[in-house]
Amino acid sequence: MTANNNSMGQEGLIALIKQARERIEALEAGRGEALAVVGIGCRFPGQADSPARFWENLLNGVDGVGPVPAGRWQDASSASELAGGFIEDVDQFDAPFFHISEREARYIDPQQRLLLQTAWHALEDAGIAPGSLAGEPVGVFVGISSNDYSRRPLAEEDRRNPYISTGNAFSIAANRLSYALDLRGPSMAVDTACSSSLVATHHAVNSLRKGESDCALVAGVNLMLTPDLSLAFSQAGMLSA
Repeated sequence: MTANNNSMGQEGLIALIKQARERIEALEAGRGEALAVVGIGCRFPGQADSPARFWENLLNGVDGVGPVPAGRWQDASSASELAGGFIEDVDQFDAPFFHISEREARYIDPQQRLLLQTAWHALEDAGIAPGSLAGEPVGVFVGISSNDYSRRPLAEEDRRNPYISTGNAFSIAANRLSYALDLRGPSMAVDTACSSSLVATHHAVNSLRKGESDCALVAGVNLMLTPDLSLAFSQAGMLSA
């Protein structure tokens, strides 16, 4: 019986090694497999609210940087001296469309709202019905590095609101997309400063090639809702005149 058990154990070990080898070979074969970008959504300065409009701006040399619009950065004494790339209507959000209450939506960072809207546009651009991805291994990888919305002055009762934490956490920026669309792949937010979007793309590619995800939503978002960071960069001599 002992000899037979040893034999069975060796056979099992050999089988496991064989399976591991086949898995490694499959992964190695997939490293060079081509990946396709099948849909794009975007919101950029210069009224570029679609890939077509953004491409048109590039072809025509449109400069999306301009003076601070009326009603923005009013708390900055030197706002009139600043310029920037401003996106219109970042305060607008169709909360019921995403099954979010108006009360909760008030505490959600506009970056999270923008991600929901633009991801939906990207799926439409790809010809994919968002509901068709429910329950599927679809990964979400989001580059994000600013969170000044969470630092705005709040009343005492607002600071105790539970939506404050979920509405401003980097992790939830990705997780909210996964939850809203019922996606079951990896879901992560990446903050590596200016390279956040590229690193998010890197993780998405790896996830696809490892078989963790069948497809992936990759996003980058950066809304600076107060002038503080721009003023600090300017004082440090880090911005072009």
